[in-house]
Amino acid sequence: MYLDHAATSPLRPEAQQAWLEVSALTGNPSSLHASGRSSRRIVEEAREAIATALTCRPSEVIFTAGGTESDNLAVKGLAWGARGKSMILRSPIEHHAVLDPVDWLCTTGEFTVTDVKVDHGGRVDVSDLISHLSDDVALCTVMWANNEVGTVQPIAEIAAACASAGVAFHTDAVQALGMLEVSADLEGLTALTISGHKIGAPVGTGALILDRDALIVPVLHGGGQERDVRSGTVDAASAAALAAAVTAAVTEQRGLFQRLEVMRDDLIRRVLAAIPEAQLMGDPGDTPGLRLPGNACFIFPGCEGDALLMLLDAAGVECSTGSACTSGVPDPSHVLLAMGVDPHDARGALRFSLGRTSSDGDVDALLEVLPGVVERARRAGRPRMVVRS
Repeated sequence: MYLDHAATSPLRPEAQQAWLEVSALTGNPSSLHASGRSSRRIVEEAREAIATALTCRPSEVIFTAGGTESDNLAVKGLAWGARGKSMILRSPIEHHAVLDPVDWLCTTGEFTVTDVKVDHGGRVDVSDLISHLSDDVALCTVMWANNEVGTVQPIAEIAAACASAGVAFHTDAVQALGMLEVSADLEGLTALTISGHKIGAPVGTGALILDRDALIVPVLHGGGQERDVRSGTVDAASAAALAAAVTAAVTEQRGLFQRLEVMRDDLIRRVLAAIPEAQLMGDPGDTPGLRLPGNACFIFPGCEGDALLMLLDAAGVECSTGSACTSGVPDPSHVLLAMGVDPHDARGALRFSLGRTSSDGDVDALLEVLPGVVERARRAGRPRMVVRS
């Protein structure tokens, strides 16, 4: 039973078909001959399809190799583009694809970072963010929805505040796209990151939606492709597959949201009933739209998350201890720590994430094995009594 859609989502048939058809063609989109022009046409049609789905101009769609590259391009490029400004604002619950490039920029001595406060539900304190906006802020970056606990941020409000202060604003919308109504035409939104494999496109596909007036310094230099922002031969097959997945995801988003929200609430209710000491992390979900419809993150006190994960895996249920990009790392989640969770408790976290192929049967299968798994993990974690002779 696959309950790890936040890590990656099954490949969509339409995305697979688009990739297969275009990958069989020959032609560099930068070449001027007929094959090159054919490839260029495919790329531009894909760009137009994504722009239509996300309410932006085609020229604002910059193809990349995925979410990590898009985040790095936005963070580094926009920070360097803000000449004379040295502060970066971020939430402390960002994905490492944002946290790490910000930290790296600070090691150069050019920038300092300020982490905006978040509450116990993982929601950004907008008033605290606004209090830090100044003429010295080069960039503000806050993810649209958190990948670990599912809390949705007030992105329109933050973007408007950044616009009033004249600050470039970037949001990582990797988890939001296909789950929430994501639009790139918000006032004050400078850059928006999307990743293909979260919505059923192949791994290695993604885009940065970049405002045409943004001041950005390229991270890659070369042939000047993608508005001279991201040099390198454009992968026409990946662009076509990404466009197919984005179009499908946006088209079905509202119906999927409603279906997954019901399934998620049922999962949460049944887990808390079966294991009363379990604690739901993130927004409680009482107000629609403040939690991703497919996300349910729990802490199971007295258990190690890795032990729970492996026991569930042996029982045929696949989930995550948090971000798949940092799985296997023994340190507790930085997201949970920023939310004020005790470090020891944070080690007992599990994330169940639903997607378009999820069914009620997946939830049933989880609840059949979860109570026993938690009890086994709890027994394994108890210190053994040493009897001295």
